[in-house]
Amino acid sequence: TRLSSDLDSPAGRLFHVGFVSDCAGMKAPNILLTGTPGVGKTTLGIELASRTGLKYISVGELAKEGELYEGYDEQYECPILDEDRVIDELEDQMCEGGMIIDYHGCDFFPERWFQIVFVLRTDNTLLYDRLEGRGYKGKKLEENIQCEIFQTIYEEALESYKKEIVYQLPSNTPEDLERNVEQITLWTQQWIKDNN
Repeated sequence: TRLSSDLDSPAGRLFHVGFVSDCAGMKAPNILLTGTPGVGKTTLGIELASRTGLKYISVGELAKEGELYEGYDEQYECPILDEDRVIDELEDQMCEGGMIIDYHGCDFFPERWFQIVFVLRTDNTLLYDRLEGRGYKGKKLEENIQCEIFQTIYEEALESYKKEIVYQLPSNTPEDLERNVEQITLWTQQWIKDNN
């Protein structure tokens, strides 16, 4: 299992800074923040955008604003994302670069969009309390906890992207948040320096 400490190379730099997407002329990298609902993607994404100047987009909010749905799931009591419309909506911005994308799934995004993927992980007890606080209950709560236990999102990320760009980050405490923001900010600065 690769955790955030795997980001550091012996020279103190972060790995895989030079990876460039197929989109020509990107001045800044695209970052994917993914993980089970409740792990802290939004908090991390907003703070990263503030410190790096990259643009933060929550796919859930984008879908809500643009009504990018293809139906409603009665069992989970939530809309069903129209993945093709989301991709169409984001394509031009992603090719420009400088995007932080936040979503609990990651397998439908084009691989070429991202220079690095972070899967946030949270202790199951903490996650349970966070989700319960959001009103999750029954099967929806249970399946999200199981998703975290079985590393479902991490496995999905490894299957969808080059394993060299996929990292897990602990997201339990304010200290974890600060450490993650600092590491990703340093990585972003290095990527910009190396690719411009």
